Amino acid sequence: MPQLTTSPVPNPFDADARLRWVEHIARLMDSQFRLPGTRFRFGLDPLLGLVPIVGDLSSTVVSVALLLTMLRHGASGAVMVRMALNILIDTVVGAIPILGNVFDFTFKSNERNVALLRRHYAEGRHTGSGKGLVALVLLAFLVVSGLVAWGSVALIHWAWVYFGG
Repeated sequence: MPQLTTSPVPNPFDADARLRWVEHIARLMDSQFRLPGTRFRFGLDPLLGLVPIVGDLSSTVVSVALLLTMLRHGASGAVMVRMALNILIDTVVGAIPILGNVFDFTFKSNERNVALLRRHYAEGRHTGSGKGLVALVLLAFLVVSGLVAWGSVALIHWAWVYFGG
């Protein structure tokens, strides 16, 4: 009896051009370049992190844009929270002078997020929506960012007064 051959069903993640774009940008930000003679890879994220404030901010904006793209493609609330936590860790620790620069070379939040979304798609659970949770996480992120900015200004003001400026 002849056997029916079926072609494998393409993974919806691979079939969608926007999700391939997310994967491409994540690779660009986290592991596009290789240190010659080693297996160590890095991307634009740690290089941008070398530029104070603007570099870290631009990396965070790209990560949040990737997060929002993943949200529009059915990631559940639990996955979105884990992705947002990866971005928050990368942003907060990456903002610390020197230690943050070293951390940016090793912690690849965008690639971690793509791996989370791929696993989510492979399990067939990509029909949920985490919009409410993401809105809450973004609101919390804005509050924390505002407090950090206020604290930075207060610290600079204190240093100015203390050192007799």
